[in-house]
Amino acid sequence: MNRTQLVNTLSEKTSTSKKLAGEFVAAFEEVIQQALTNGDDVRLMGFGTFATKETKERTSRNPATGETITVPAQTKPVFKFAKTFKVK
Repeated sequence: MNRTQLVNTLSEKTSTSKKLAGEFVAAFEEVIQQALTNGDDVRLMGFGTFATKETKERTSRNPATGETITVPAQTKPVFKFAKTFKVK
């Protein structure tokens, strides 16, 4: 399911306009991104947790040239599903 399909489905399920559903999805994304930027986790009971993970600096190889490069340490967003989350 892509973003457009998500907006259409939310619009149908909530009997609202596609514009309002699209604004909700955009606001949801913005809130999650802002929380993660501030170092906070976002926990949705029964669904999962949005969090960040620190990665260490590492060496890698450019597959095109074979050159060894250093990949810097970084913070990545991660999502972990809740144990009670089930796909029907």
